[in-house]
Amino acid sequence: MVIPLHDDNPLRHIVHAYANWTIIALTVLVHLTVGSGLVAGDEGLQRASLGLGVIPAVLNRYADLPAHLYLIPQVLTPFTYMFLHVDWLHLIGNMLFLWVFGDNIEDALGSWRYVLFYLACGVVAALTFAWLGPHASEAPLIGASGAVAGVIAAYFLLFPHARVWVLLFWRLPLRVEAWLALGGWIVIQFWQVLSGAQGDGVAWLAHIGGLAAGAVIILTMRRRIYV
Repeated sequence: MVIPLHDDNPLRHIVHAYANWTIIALTVLVHLTVGSGLVAGDEGLQRASLGLGVIPAVLNRYADLPAHLYLIPQVLTPFTYMFLHVDWLHLIGNMLFLWVFGDNIEDALGSWRYVLFYLACGVVAALTFAWLGPHASEAPLIGASGAVAGVIAAYFLLFPHARVWVLLFWRLPLRVEAWLALGGWIVIQFWQVLSGAQGDGVAWLAHIGGLAAGAVIILTMRRRIYV
């Protein structure tokens, strides 16, 4: 298990990664108000997961939600699901990756294009899961992991030799090149899919979709200085 802590990769075009900070702040705010259950309660959390999460069976029209659970049109859930998280550990893990690596991707794209990039990766991740995975499943998909996977793929391609401080196995700090830290994470995602990992509560296919989207989009949207 590799936990990113900090990277030695200065920004070139922007002074502050305001778009990345805003995404993180908005995601944390959603969890505080809905996801944690502190404000809306457990019933509110469940309703938000069903109403704002991606339910493959509903999105693919194999099933319908009860009327009182519809919060938005289902076509919008591939955008909203990425701002909900199961618990604090789920949230902190995703936001830590975004905090360490997202600022440099915003720098490479520009703030507005970074927002579009992030949302596009999240949407592709959700659709990959819904269409190639358990497409009749009635369990909601929530979390930013797919969008964050797109950021990881972009960083891996643009800054493979950037130095990154990571925490290995939760206790051993190491300074390694990004290709090693992120490459290991990417390999695990593909291994889990190829080995048929199911039922562990992790949407591995969504991660693969996000990785593929991030790799393709970053190569077409990045500033020309980043080659």
